[in-house]
Amino acid sequence: MKAEIIAVGTELLVGDILNTNAQFLSRRLFALGIDVYYQTVVGDNPDRLTKAVSLAFSRADTVIFSGGLGPTDDDLTKETVASYFGVPLLFHEEIAEQITSYLHRPCSESNKKQAYIPEGAFILENKRGTAPGVILEHEGKTAILLPGPPRELLPMFSEMVEPYLKARSGFVMAERMVRLFGIGESSVGDMIRDLMESANPSVAPYAKDSEVTLRIAAKAQTQEEAEALIKEMHERLKERLGAYIYGYDEQDMVTTTAALLLKKGLTIACAESCTAGLLAGALGNIPGISACLNESVVTYSNEAKIKYLGVLPETLSAHGAVSRQTAGEMAEGIRKTAGADVGVSITGIAGPDGGTPEKPVGLVYVGVSIADAVTVRELHLIGTREKIRQAAVLHALNEIRTRLLAET
Repeated sequence: MKAEIIAVGTELLVGDILNTNAQFLSRRLFALGIDVYYQTVVGDNPDRLTKAVSLAFSRADTVIFSGGLGPTDDDLTKETVASYFGVPLLFHEEIAEQITSYLHRPCSESNKKQAYIPEGAFILENKRGTAPGVILEHEGKTAILLPGPPRELLPMFSEMVEPYLKARSGFVMAERMVRLFGIGESSVGDMIRDLMESANPSVAPYAKDSEVTLRIAAKAQTQEEAEALIKEMHERLKERLGAYIYGYDEQDMVTTTAALLLKKGLTIACAESCTAGLLAGALGNIPGISACLNESVVTYSNEAKIKYLGVLPETLSAHGAVSRQTAGEMAEGIRKTAGADVGVSITGIAGPDGGTPEKPVGLVYVGVSIADAVTVRELHLIGTREKIRQAAVLHALNEIRTRLLAET
């Protein structure tokens, strides 16, 4: 089954309202195994809406509308769809009574407009507003009309439309998000180009800040069959990209690393310079992290690095605050000072100023100290000051994660 979504409302076109309905509908249609190839936003204009309806039905057998069911003259979705199908609008007294009950006052002439329904349509009761939804089937095409406000559309779709579509689809979808770190989108594409040519299951990359996500999607007649297709593709991805895979679905880097620390029962302490507490703040957002996070210090100045972390003055004099040597001493110093199992440090130049040809903006060192073994990674990050600092935190979390896995 192919479906298309048309969101109706000038307020959407001018940006006064975010079109969250289309996102919701797309996700739910995907889960039902229904293909969605197009979304359209059209204003409250009868000619343009008529053209949008005609184009949508030329490409899809089911079109879902959101909005344009209100009581004012510019609410034209029902009228336009009824005209396209060549059916009249009929007044329903019971709907007018429901509107009266909902408003706790007599149904006005404007509200009575909402009681007109295309002939032969199935009426979707609206328990949260005055505009009923409509399902209209005509010569192999189906129009599903839903109210615009999300608080009305979401439950109406979930309670009435979804069961209707599920019975007609005959398919289910399964998906898994595979999250990678330490490799770029182009490199991922080179490594799995043949797998991305697969239609079912499909594999699609999504680049985010400092990481890549692969979305595996499979369609089948049963959930078990779909999950089996997902599993098979996942194993093939692991063979090629296993070293870069760190999590799945909503499991982001900080969640993954924190879970590993909690599972192993290890404590951690952070020493941050250019990130100024962002790493500790990210860990602090995880429930239960108090069992692991001992302490954190922000040591921007050289004096603070010496005072709180035991960094040697001669190290700073010879190599500078942004150096492999300083990062290593920071990580070891905070681990010992805090009495933690893991010490992590970040020092770098986040910009936009402060860089030199030898030490440019974006140069960051991440140190990790575990059981007297200190490792330091040199990073060359790009972007704004904010992006460099956020990327540094992700790299620090990943360094902790990989070190802990290597210690197993």
